[in-house]
Amino acid sequence: MTYRHPITECIETQLQRYLEDLKGTPPSGIYGMVLAAVEKPMLQLVMQHAKQNQSLAAQYLGINRNTLHKKLVEHQLLK
Repeated sequence: MTYRHPITECIETQLQRYLEDLKGTPPSGIYGMVLAAVEKPMLQLVMQHAKQNQSLAAQYLGINRNTLHKKLVEHQLLK
């Protein structure tokens, strides 16, 4: 039996519900919609966990600090 992460199951369930709710209407922009829905809360929580230290948060995320900074600006998460 293959282990499936609960986050993956949650996303799949909600995405399936979204597609069913369209009732045959062709979907559009799913990639951006899902990415935005997941990325912003992830960034917020990781920044909280890192006590607003961008270098540490970037390390937790496995991304470059400059990339993190750019994403924080995009999501309007910098004060």
